[in-house]
Amino acid sequence: MLRKIATLVIVVPLAAVIIAFAVANRHAVTVAFDPFSTANPAYAATVPLFVLIFILVVLGVIVGGAAAWLRQSKWRRVARRLDSENRRLLQELSATRERLVTETQRAAAAEAAAREGAKALETRRAEAPALAPPGTA
Repeated sequence: MLRKIATLVIVVPLAAVIIAFAVANRHAVTVAFDPFSTANPAYAATVPLFVLIFILVVLGVIVGGAAAWLRQSKWRRVARRLDSENRRLLQELSATRERLVTETQRAAAAEAAAREGAKALETRRAEAPALAPPGTA
């Protein structure tokens, strides 16, 4: 809802200004593309002034956008390199975590086996008859 209101607040006055500009500048102008012959140009076009100004504004936006896009190519290249490095490091981290979990499980299993072995040894000692020291028999 707020976006619609903001659009109306911006677009409606802007449209009014553009329409007023077009109405005020609707007289025809001749645009010649021949710098050598002003009396009889090779190519000339007669258009309303507001059309000429709008075309030049659109061309300026396109040229400015292209220049900014070309200027930012270095940053896009750096971003792609950092993104690939980030993905590689995340894969390495995942592999290391899996290895750590496996090692932890293996250590826990070894510890449990050692405890079982110690219990079995104690059970055998308790069940085994006590041996008399040599020479006392």
